[in-house]
Amino acid sequence: MTRTVAVVGAGVAGVGVADALRETDAAVTLFDKGRGISGRAATRRKHGCRYDHGANYIKPGEDAWVDDLLDELGTDGLADIEEPVWTHDADGTIAEGRDDESHKWTYVQGITQFAKRVRERADAPVHKSTRVESIDRDEDGWHLTDTDGEDYGPFDVLVLTPPAPQTADLLADTDWADDRLARLHDAVDAVPYRTIRTLVLHYPFELDRPWYALVNPDREHPVGWLSREECKPGHVPDGESLLVAQMSPGWSVDHYDDPAEDAAAAAADLVATLLDDDRLTEPDWVDSQGWRYALPDAAVDAEAARCAEDAGLFVAGDWVVGEGRVHRAFENGRTVGARVADHLA
Repeated sequence: MTRTVAVVGAGVAGVGVADALRETDAAVTLFDKGRGISGRAATRRKHGCRYDHGANYIKPGEDAWVDDLLDELGTDGLADIEEPVWTHDADGTIAEGRDDESHKWTYVQGITQFAKRVRERADAPVHKSTRVESIDRDEDGWHLTDTDGEDYGPFDVLVLTPPAPQTADLLADTDWADDRLARLHDAVDAVPYRTIRTLVLHYPFELDRPWYALVNPDREHPVGWLSREECKPGHVPDGESLLVAQMSPGWSVDHYDDPAEDAAAAAADLVATLLDDDRLTEPDWVDSQGWRYALPDAAVDAEAARCAEDAGLFVAGDWVVGEGRVHRAFENGRTVGARVADHLA
């Protein structure tokens, strides 16, 4: 009899779960509220440009398995960002630093290619534009209901991978008469998150700088991250510049609901001051994306996070390990997927 697994969230952690189960007999189904997959490791296209407006690249650090995995997924279109990451402080002083010699991997078609290639390898179907609203468990297993009233299930295993606050909301709307539900919910609900608003600023001229990106380690500047998308092969036409400004959590909360044009104008002024270039106050087109739950600031309590696994309820994501990195989210997804495989055995 085929065992069934539902994975809520088709981001990097979700496809990691599916990848870990690809050589088992389990039938894995992914559910995602978006029209695509990949979560914050997302790519957009506009006016001949491609840009990664959430996660910017895959950085393996000391984890050699990342490079091996990228080889397995296929190196066609794989690109390494050569320019370094520098820093800026609260006063806007720019300095060399931070960057080591490890790779900064992305794809010519955008970072979303990573999750797409993993999902294709796992051959797991995805219910896109499906926002799961509530969960219940009966003697047959786990059931999901979306915002349109559509029911899915039963499933032998349920894996929740959205950001911790959204996972906590789902657990709050779960009908399961078991004390472990409250324990799991409280642990997930306690994970702190940063809000980030991204403003994308395009210019019809080249910006000559020795760095790919600036990062503000002290978190005291309103521009938390600023990157030049033209440093990624195939992303921006020659003679143009595209800046991805990820604003600080404080600024992002204050301006989260501002109209895109207003928020972009304010961000462009800050970027122009930071780079001492008045031309940057007037981008010729802009884009905006708000990430209410962008990055975790701590990990979930590990013991509490696993308290319901013997009942087939698992959680996965970068917030489980407390580090907002693409490869950490994927690694945790595969780790949790391996435990799901053991549970089903």
